[in-house]
Amino acid sequence: MDLGLKDRAYVVTGATRGLGLASARELAADGARVLVSGRSKESVDAAVAELDSLGGGRAHGLVADNADPATARRLVAEATAHFGRLDGVLISVGGPQAGQVVGAPEEAWRDAFESVFLGALRIARAAAEALGEGGVIGFVLSGSVRQPIPGLGISNGLRPGLAMAAKSLADELGPRGIRVVGLLPARIDTDRVRELDSLGGDPDGARAQASAAIPLGRYGTPEEFGKVAAFLLSPAASYLTGVMVPVDGGALRTL
Repeated sequence: MDLGLKDRAYVVTGATRGLGLASARELAADGARVLVSGRSKESVDAAVAELDSLGGGRAHGLVADNADPATARRLVAEATAHFGRLDGVLISVGGPQAGQVVGAPEEAWRDAFESVFLGALRIARAAAEALGEGGVIGFVLSGSVRQPIPGLGISNGLRPGLAMAAKSLADELGPRGIRVVGLLPARIDTDRVRELDSLGGDPDGARAQASAAIPLGRYGTPEEFGKVAAFLLSPAASYLTGVMVPVDGGALRTL
């Protein structure tokens, strides 16, 4: 199936590792041009080199922190200047500090709000100003949008609110032909999830217990997530907007 990604241009934030990198990899493999961002030059350069190996010269990098108020306009301006167009953004950011709601310090809540919520919203709004008909804004969220995840109190608090903001954006931008979508990953085999599994001191046991609760009986791979992201950002998904798509092996029991 041709997703129609060839020569389209996208921004993918938090794309030096994990789900962001997996998504950028699938976009580039299908012919898209991708601006990747991350917080260190070394990691950004490594991601660009990896993506360029898929097709040569299709990736560009920018060192940026989603929590910085200047980042949103920098990303949009850089992509537009480098590629001559912008067709979409995928907003991904590292997960907030683990812990209980009652135990997480206020500073951790504030920092997570700046990066996970407000930073994402700034990028979406800046992209909305630059995108034309056929553009798309994607949010990498979490299964915590629909049900709380034990031990991730801050994520449980912020992700549902961002999902509802995304739904509102879909209503606001739909008349302009701009789509807004969200992805809800659960146990995808990334460094972040492995870190969470290790918090209790028995990572193998935690993984086995989590896998047993997934109908497919295993963790997802970053590649599996990236393929779903690439589809949702592509013209092949042109009639999908306002949707929150679980990528979780059936772990969510909600409709």
